Amino acid sequence: MEGFWAVVFPVLRIWFTSVVFLIMLPAMFGISLGITETYMKLLIKSLEVRILRLIQRDNSSLEQEIEELRRNRPKSAERGDFTLSDVLYFTRKGIESIVEDDVTQRFTSEELVSWNLLTRTNYNFQYISLRLTVLITLTAIGLSWLVIGTTMVGFLPNFRVKGWLSELVHVMCYRICARGLSATIHYHNKQNRPKRGGICVANHTSPIDVVILANDSCYAMVGQVHGGLMGVVQRAMERSCPHIWFERAEMRDRHLVTQRLKDHVNDKTKLPILIFPEGTCINNTSVMMFKKGSFEIGGTIYPVAIKYDPQFGDAFWNSSKYSMVSYLLRMMTSWAIVCNVWYLPPMTQKEGEDAVDFANRVKSTIAHQGGLVDLAWDGGLKRAKVKDSLKEQQQKKYSHMVVGDDSSD
Repeated sequence: MEGFWAVVFPVLRIWFTSVVFLIMLPAMFGISLGITETYMKLLIKSLEVRILRLIQRDNSSLEQEIEELRRNRPKSAERGDFTLSDVLYFTRKGIESIVEDDVTQRFTSEELVSWNLLTRTNYNFQYISLRLTVLITLTAIGLSWLVIGTTMVGFLPNFRVKGWLSELVHVMCYRICARGLSATIHYHNKQNRPKRGGICVANHTSPIDVVILANDSCYAMVGQVHGGLMGVVQRAMERSCPHIWFERAEMRDRHLVTQRLKDHVNDKTKLPILIFPEGTCINNTSVMMFKKGSFEIGGTIYPVAIKYDPQFGDAFWNSSKYSMVSYLLRMMTSWAIVCNVWYLPPMTQKEGEDAVDFANRVKSTIAHQGGLVDLAWDGGLKRAKVKDSLKEQQQKKYSHMVVGDDSSD
């Protein structure tokens, strides 16, 4: 028995020493040893095999496609003209919507433009590997340190040093968690990073979006109060930093939510608020409608575009298919999580511009920078039916083409 422990203890010592000095300490101070980058380059060189996708969808507008159908008719350019060929457009669009529409495909994993042997994740894993053990250990340490560190900082008096320590603990712990997800993050235009008293808005793909952004800067989180482990983490974080958590009943009170956010933004000493205006996870191929509430608060908006590289791992969280634990295991068994983050110039509401137009302008800026499709559809369609007002909007478009602008009379 003594011989067994004589072998085990040195192995465990080497194990923890390697984890601490090669992974944890570099992660805490934001230092990269280049191991992950070298690992990914070797993967690409040894396993990459591409097959280009040949089928591309036509994204022409209703007016453009119908004019194309009418091109050979003598009255094709006149308003108020109706032809039987118009039916072909709606028939084709109807079939396309049944097979693959623009909305529901945003709530499933992104289809790769090219296929390769790196594709996705080994989600059918059956054994605990050495790599997975390291990643789970790092994630557990990061979360544990976050709870313990923020709790200890919370007992300090409200001096400047408390805020500095709180930010240090948050960033260090998120960096350790990012290493636990094998995340490689490239930040661009750091001079545009969100500043205190501002609002950071970003497209939303996954719960790990928070970890990705908090690796480079500290934010005040906004969300609903949870129970269980998530509740423990939330209460610990709130002790050291002014995060904004709402009870379920409060979330329905729009005025109360807006007022609390305004009070936070008006205090220029507080951290920038991090908000995902889509309100749900989208598969990182597009940006869907931004809820206007985030843009009625006032203050400066700092847009951020997040784009994951799908060839190394699928970062999208399909909450209707995977639990949080299953999702995190999928992330840890991916080859890697490779992500680009672009900080965009700050934006403010223009004179005469309402909250909806401002939200759409910010959304378009994020979509353009991230190479994402800019969609006007509401992400709430993931669990709800299309509103009648949206159907009427399409009907009015065609009505104006057939009858003319006087159709409203």
